[in-house]
Amino acid sequence: MNENVDLRVPVLIVGGSLVGLSTSLFLSRLGVRHLLVEKHSSTSTHPRGRGNNVRTMELFRTAGAEQLIRDAASVLADNHGILQAGSLTGDDQEWLFKEIDPGGGLARFSPSGWCLCSQNDLEPVLVTQARSLGSELRFSTEMMSFEQDEDGVTAVVKDRETGRHTTVRADYLVAADGPRSPVREQLGIGQTGPGDLFHNVSITFRSRKLATVVGDRRFIVCYLTAPEADGALLPVDNVERWVFHAPWQPDRGETLEDFTDERCAEHIRRAVGAPDLDVEITGKAPWHAAERVAERYASGRVFLAGDSAHEMSPTGAFGSNTGIQDAHNLAWKLAAVLEEAAGPGLLDTYEAERLPVAKATSARASARSGEHSHPGYAGSPGPGGGRKGGMLTVALGYRYARGAVLDVDPALPVVPEGMGLTGEPGTRAPHLWLGRDGERVSTLDLYERSFVLLCDARFPDWREAARQVSKRLAVRLDAFGIGSGPEADLRSEEGVDWAAAHGTSAEGAVLVRPDGFVAWRSEGAAADPEGTLYEVMTTLLHRV
Repeated sequence: MNENVDLRVPVLIVGGSLVGLSTSLFLSRLGVRHLLVEKHSSTSTHPRGRGNNVRTMELFRTAGAEQLIRDAASVLADNHGILQAGSLTGDDQEWLFKEIDPGGGLARFSPSGWCLCSQNDLEPVLVTQARSLGSELRFSTEMMSFEQDEDGVTAVVKDRETGRHTTVRADYLVAADGPRSPVREQLGIGQTGPGDLFHNVSITFRSRKLATVVGDRRFIVCYLTAPEADGALLPVDNVERWVFHAPWQPDRGETLEDFTDERCAEHIRRAVGAPDLDVEITGKAPWHAAERVAERYASGRVFLAGDSAHEMSPTGAFGSNTGIQDAHNLAWKLAAVLEEAAGPGLLDTYEAERLPVAKATSARASARSGEHSHPGYAGSPGPGGGRKGGMLTVALGYRYARGAVLDVDPALPVVPEGMGLTGEPGTRAPHLWLGRDGERVSTLDLYERSFVLLCDARFPDWREAARQVSKRLAVRLDAFGIGSGPEADLRSEEGVDWAAAHGTSAEGAVLVRPDGFVAWRSEGAAADPEGTLYEVMTTLLHRV
C-alpha cells in the first residue's frame, strides 16, 4: 500500500495505562519497535489498582522490572491482610485472611511473590523501564481515527498540546484504551456478562490520627460495614495518606456534586468509628464496577487488551493482573510473527487462550466482591469457585486449553505433585532453582525471549536436535542440559529431580513457551529427536 504516512512502526499501542505500558515493556524486551500513544498528559496520579499477584510479578521479573517495582512499593511491603469490621474501634472485626501467603509456601513454586504497588507508583516504573529499552511513548497524544486493510493499520494521531496530526502506519494495533474503548466500538465487537455491578467514589484524604486508630493492623484493605457508613479503607503510606471507597447510587439520583468535602469527611469518621478524627479531603474520583467480556479479542490486525477486552470488579485486583498477563501473551506472539519465526495463525491463539481466562476471572472477581461485602455491591458470592482454589489459579496462571497449538496433557499440574498445592490443572512450567556460572537462577528466568528445551544433560542428542531445528526453522530455540555432572549447562539444587518436576522421565524433555507455559513434553528418548522436535515446533509456530 502506497499511502502517504509520517511514521511506520510494526506495532501501534493505543492507551498508556498499566496494560498499554506493560505491552510496551514486553515488546521492547523482545526488540519489537512500536509507538504508544496516550491522550492524558501523564501517568495515573490516583492510588488504585495496586494488587500485583505472583504471576504478574514473574512477568515483570523477566522484563527486568520486578525489583524496581518493589522499591517503588516499599512503604506498603508489610501490608498483607484483608480486614472486615463494623468499625475500627468496635469489637465486630474479622480477618478474611491475615497473610496473602501464610508460611511463605508460594516460594516453593515461584521466585517471585505478591507485591502491593499502587498504579500511580507502578506506571512511572514501567515508563522508565520501557524508555530505557527504546520504547517511544507519546503522552498528550490521541488517536483520532484508524482503518485497516490486509497488510496493516493506518491511524491518525493528534498531539493535544500542539494540535499536530501524524499519520501512522503499523502492521498491528493493540487497543488498551479502557472499558469504553473507542477501538472496540468502531470494530463493532459486542460484550457479554451481567454489566454494571455497583458504583463507588474513591476519596483520597490525609489524617494523622487515623494511624493511631489503625494501630499495628497492617491491612491491604479494610471493609467497613456500618449501616449508612460502609466503605473500604486503604492505606497509602500507613502514616497520613489514605483512600476511602464510598458507595455511590447514581441510579437513585445521587450526583457527584452530592459528595461534598464535609459529607465525605463525616462519612469516613462514622465508618471508622472515630467522631473526632482529623480528615482533610485531597481528591475524589468516581469509578464503576462491571462484569463484561468482549465477544472477540481481535478483528483482523487489531487486538484488544486489558479493560477494552474485559471489565471486572476491582475486588482482588483481578482486572489489572488479567490485563497485564494479556499483554505478555500477545507481545511474545506478535514478536514471533513479526520476526517471521511464526505464521500469523499463532496470533489466533491469543483469543483462544485469554478470552476464557477473562470469563473465569471476571466471575471470580464478582464472587469476591460478595465475599468481602464490597461497599455498594448488592450481589452475593457467585459461581467463581472456592476461595482457595480460585486464588491459587489466578496467582499462578490458568491452564490453557490449547498450548499454541498442541494439546497438552490436562493431567499436567500447575505445580509438581509432591511439592504442595496439588490438584490445580494447568500447563505452567514449575519453578526450580538452578545454578549457572555461580549464579542462582530459576527455571522461570529462562523463559521470555524464545522457546526453551530442557533435557537431562546425559542425553546431549536433544541439544543437538534443538540446534538443528533452530537452524532449519530460522527461529531461536534455547536448549539446556540439566544435571549434576560437568556436562550440564545448568545444575539443579541438591535433592531436586528436575525431570520428575517437569512430568517427564530422565530421558525425556520439556519444551516451554516464552511465557513459561509448557507447550510439549516427551516421556522418553525419541528415536528421532530432531524429527520429533521439528514437527512439534512447526506445528506450534503454524509453519505448516
